[in-house]
Amino acid sequence: MLRDHFAHYALANIPKILTLLDRNRHSPTYGCFDRNFWHYKILDFPSGMSQEFVWPLALAYSCDIPGNSWRGREPIREWAAAAIHFAARSAHRDGSCDDYFPYERAAGATAFSLLACIESYILLGLDDAAILTFFERRSDWLARHQESGRLSNHAALIALCLELASRLLRTNRWDAAKSQRLSQVLSWQHPEGWFQEYEGCDPGYQTLTISSLARIDELAPGNARLKDALGRAVRFAAEFVHPDGSYGGEYGSRNTYNFFPHGFELVGRWMPEALQINDRYLTGMASGKLPCYEDDHLVGHHTWNFLLAWRDFVALRPALGPRPNGRILFPGAGMVIDRRDGTELYLALNKGGVFKLFRDGALVASDTQLSVQVRSGGRHPNAVAHLIDDYRIRERDEEVSIEGRLGWAKHVPMSPAKLILLRTIALTIGRFFPNLVRRYLQRVLIVGKVMAPFTFSRNLVWREGRWHVSDELRAPDWEAVESVTIGSDQTSIYVAMSRTFQMGQLSPWTELTDRVRGLAKGESLRVERQL
Repeated sequence: MLRDHFAHYALANIPKILTLLDRNRHSPTYGCFDRNFWHYKILDFPSGMSQEFVWPLALAYSCDIPGNSWRGREPIREWAAAAIHFAARSAHRDGSCDDYFPYERAAGATAFSLLACIESYILLGLDDAAILTFFERRSDWLARHQESGRLSNHAALIALCLELASRLLRTNRWDAAKSQRLSQVLSWQHPEGWFQEYEGCDPGYQTLTISSLARIDELAPGNARLKDALGRAVRFAAEFVHPDGSYGGEYGSRNTYNFFPHGFELVGRWMPEALQINDRYLTGMASGKLPCYEDDHLVGHHTWNFLLAWRDFVALRPALGPRPNGRILFPGAGMVIDRRDGTELYLALNKGGVFKLFRDGALVASDTQLSVQVRSGGRHPNAVAHLIDDYRIRERDEEVSIEGRLGWAKHVPMSPAKLILLRTIALTIGRFFPNLVRRYLQRVLIVGKVMAPFTFSRNLVWREGRWHVSDELRAPDWEAVESVTIGSDQTSIYVAMSRTFQMGQLSPWTELTDRVRGLAKGESLRVERQL
C-alpha cells in the first residue's frame, strides 16, 4: 500500500536516531540526543531541540506496523524515558532550553521538545511526578514568552503544547494563553490561505502549521474559526504538490522542501480533498522524489510526523483526478502557478522570478535566478536576484515580467573570533536579553535585503507551446565581476530546514561567465532560453 511508504521511511531512521542517543545508563548525559555534545564534545551545551527525537522512539515502540522490529522492545521504552528525563535535567530553571547558543531560550526548540516529551510520556504510559512538574514549568514559560519574528509554525506548536499540557495535568491555568496564541497564529493567516513565515509564505512550513492546528482541532473540536482557517490553508497547500509528487522548494520564503503529512490525514476526516495532497506526495515518494531530511538536527521532525500519518491514515479516499488548466495568482504570497498544455509553472514574483517548470509530469527546469560573484573579496562577494523584495511586476495571460535590483547574499561563515564573540555576548548580555541576540542574528542571517549595484529584468512569455525566458543583467562595471550563473537550487539566507537534497537539484546551473568577459562598460548581459 502507498500508506506504507510513510512507515518504511520513518522506521528506517530509527537506527540513526538511536546512534545519536547516549544509551549508557551510567553516563551523566544518559538520554541526550545531541551526539556533538555528549560524544564528540565539540559543543559546550546540548541542543534542546534534539530531545524531540524521543517521539519517533515512542511511536516505533507503540505502533503496530507490519515488520516493525522496534515494537514492544523494552530498551526502546527505557531509552525514551531517559530522554525525557534528560530534557528536564538540561533545561533552564524556567523550563526553557537552548538550540543555537547558550542561554538562547529558543521558543521553537522548547515547543518542539515539549510536544515530543508529552506525547511520548502518554504513549509509554509513564507515571513520574518530577516529569509532570517539568512539563508544568516549561508550559508556564511558553505561555508567557513571545519570540522575535513572525513564525506561524512556532505559534501553532506552542498552542498545541499548551492544549496537551492542560489535558495531561488537568488544569485550566493556560486557557487564556492558549486562546491568545491560537488567535495570534490565525491572525497571521493571509486571506489567500497561507500563514506568515518571517518575510512571506513558505509552502513547506505551511504543512507543519497545518499539522499542529489540525491536532488542536482534533483535541478540541467545535472552533468554527479554526475549521475555516484549516480549510483555506489546506486548499492553498494543495496547489504546491508538483506533478511528479515533490513539494515546495526555493520559490518559498524559506526555501524548504518540508512536507508534514499528518495534518492532511486529520483534516481529511472532514475534508476529503485534503487526502489527495498526501496521495500525490506518496506517489512521489514511491518514485524517489522524497527530499533527504536525515541530518542530525532534522531527522526527528519528519520521522514522527510520517509515523503519525501512517497511524491515522484514512482508509476511504477520493480518487485522484487531473488538475484543470489555468493560471492561479496569489498576489499576497507573490506567487503564480500556471498550468497549460501539459506544463506546470511555479513562479515566485517576490523572489525575482525564481521558478520550477514541469512538462508531462517531469521537472524540466529549476531556476533560482541570476547570481554574480565579485572579485572584491570583501564582506559581500555574492549578489543574487532571488531575495524577497518588492519588485516591479507586469503580469498578463501570456507573459510575466519582473524587474529589480540584486541583493547581497547572506553568507556569513563562522570563525574562531566570531564564535568567541557570540559566546561572550550569549554569556553576558544574551543571558538576560536573549531576544536581542536572536533579533540581531535574524537580521544578519535571514531577513532584510542589502542592495547590490546590479539590476535585472526577467520576462517569461508563452509562445508556441513553450515558455520563452529572457533575462537581462546590468552592471556598473564588469571588471569587478568574477563569474555569473543562473542557479538551479541556490539559497542565500539561513533556514534550518532548507538546503536539504532533493532529486530535482540535479538540474545543472547555467554558466554565463564567458559571456560576461567580452562586455564593455554600459553593456548588458542578455540570455534567451526556450523551455
